Amino acid sequence: MPLNLIADAWIPVRLLDGSRRVIAPHQMADPLIAAPDWPRADLNLACYEFLIGLVFMAAPPAHLRDWARGRPDAAKLEAQFAAFADAFELLGDGPRFLQDPEDLSGAPSGPDMLFIDSSGGNTARNNADLMVHRDRYETLDLPLAAMALYTFQQFAPSGGAGNRTSMRGGGPLVTLADPGTGLWDLIWANVPFGQPARVEDLPWMRPARTSETGQTVGPSQSHPVEAFFGMPRRLRLVGEDLVTGVIQRPYGTKYALWRHPLSPYYRQKEGAELLPRHPASGQLPYRNWIGIVLSNPDQSAKGLRLRASCIDGFFDRFDKQAKRMIVGGWAMDNMKPKDFLWAELPLMPIGPDAQSKAEDLIEAADNVGSGLRRAVSVLTAEGNARQAQLDEFWATTEGDFTQALAALAQDGFDGADIAGRFLRAIGMQALRQFDALALPGLSDGRIERAARIVAERRMLVALIHGRSKQGRAMWDKLDLTPPDPKPRQKQGAEA
Repeated sequence: MPLNLIADAWIPVRLLDGSRRVIAPHQMADPLIAAPDWPRADLNLACYEFLIGLVFMAAPPAHLRDWARGRPDAAKLEAQFAAFADAFELLGDGPRFLQDPEDLSGAPSGPDMLFIDSSGGNTARNNADLMVHRDRYETLDLPLAAMALYTFQQFAPSGGAGNRTSMRGGGPLVTLADPGTGLWDLIWANVPFGQPARVEDLPWMRPARTSETGQTVGPSQSHPVEAFFGMPRRLRLVGEDLVTGVIQRPYGTKYALWRHPLSPYYRQKEGAELLPRHPASGQLPYRNWIGIVLSNPDQSAKGLRLRASCIDGFFDRFDKQAKRMIVGGWAMDNMKPKDFLWAELPLMPIGPDAQSKAEDLIEAADNVGSGLRRAVSVLTAEGNARQAQLDEFWATTEGDFTQALAALAQDGFDGADIAGRFLRAIGMQALRQFDALALPGLSDGRIERAARIVAERRMLVALIHGRSKQGRAMWDKLDLTPPDPKPRQKQGAEA
């Protein structure tokens, strides 16, 4: 049977009570729905974007008062979406959702090419698919094919000559404000302000904008809805009741100068090109939260680090209520996926002074983490073992940093008290990790090795307690006074 992505029920969701259902898009405002429920995290992340894009396309808020009207009923959404139904047929002889307007010819690839962690043709032929997978999906049912197609177009990685990346590059970082109260509230919290689009604004409803000579499409040439429905890849699905293959041709749309509302951006220097941020790995330690979770006012003003506009605008809509955010995306190594990031992080109303103090805390943690890495050099080999200690330090102290953020979000916060408590917590963690490694080395009977271990621990303690040059600078930056370093020597001199 054919599938229309507006009219038909095809999106699996999880309800607040844990049960499951399949819905049509206009049913997304049901207060019982918790979240999308696809079998893969990247599909769930993309499904949020798809639903936000639908609302932005057909029923966006024009301004804050308009946004405050809140939850619509299903009948109203259904009527607003219905005008676009003809553009959302997945298969058939007419326009096809997110597929090239031309009836592309050629040998199809398997449908698993729609998944970023599937191996490409050259990878499979060269037997090089250690971190990616081949031949997992010989066929796709139509709902899964539709969501995989959308995910691929939104997150498209580099894929050989002429195969364009997504508007935000391969596997972009996506950040979503999450009120934590169900699907609709998340969708509505992230929908940009704007005016409804027209059917002809969707890129597959007009002649393809190809890029054989490198020509680009900027935001001034399209309706903003194309941020949610971009077509960097020229694709046609093959199949009827099941999708059995995908035909691809090179030189789809090459996007330039867009700023997607759900992603953070950065510049390498003032005046340089604005670039989307990407995950570095499957984790996001808090040392990397600046410009994603936290905003640096000075760097934001200079355009060097810009949070996603949906995050910046969140507290205007929610009146400084602390909530959370979802951060996700594919970590890529050139054209190959390394890992998929999905994290739920705190989203708190923090003013400029508190933001600055939070950065000072991150810098202090970086100093202590670096000191730990240097100290364990006498206990571990260079490479993964030392990095594992650093990763453990950042992961274990994240709760301490989150508690510090909560304190900084309070009116009249005591920055020195917050910094002191945080520094004690991260210092204790660094010493716990060092001591756990050091104990076997101290008991093996080698005096020279034991002396080096003791010396490294002494230097780490000096850093943490502000007794070394670097430690004093760290305490000064936090507006703290290091404790008296030599009480016993003073007593001896007085005696």
